[in-house]
Amino acid sequence: MSGLAALLAGHNPPDLYGWHSAAHVPDIAHAVEHAGWRFVYVDGWTVEDSESFLKAAVSALEVEDERGASFDSLADCLGDVDAPGRQGVVLLWDGWSPLARHDEQAFRVALSVLGGRCHDERGCPFAVLLRGEGPPLDLPELPAKP
Repeated sequence: MSGLAALLAGHNPPDLYGWHSAAHVPDIAHAVEHAGWRFVYVDGWTVEDSESFLKAAVSALEVEDERGASFDSLADCLGDVDAPGRQGVVLLWDGWSPLARHDEQAFRVALSVLGGRCHDERGCPFAVLLRGEGPPLDLPELPAKP
């Protein structure tokens, strides 16, 4: 069973994961949605600062951001993210390394905010997959369990 399949089946808990996969985004979206989860995609290949990341995340999550672009407002928005009639949310962050390399502090705050949502007991399950190569991460890798 692949790491993604294990996550979707509940064998791995929702969390922040590093993920090395060559699967095409539409195939990942199909697998996630077929398993009853909501799929959210953040294309981070051109994201090199906090403002760009915040805009990309809010847009991908399709949430209203009345307070303006900040990590506090993103955390509030994430608290409102739900997946009615679904198992939970899987957010795939492709291209996380440009932010990690150009604005390490913003990257760490982004991981903290996303991780906070993953571990929040309120709301639906929420998992984040950071796909691709980049600086070393202190995150579990999918597949996390055999």
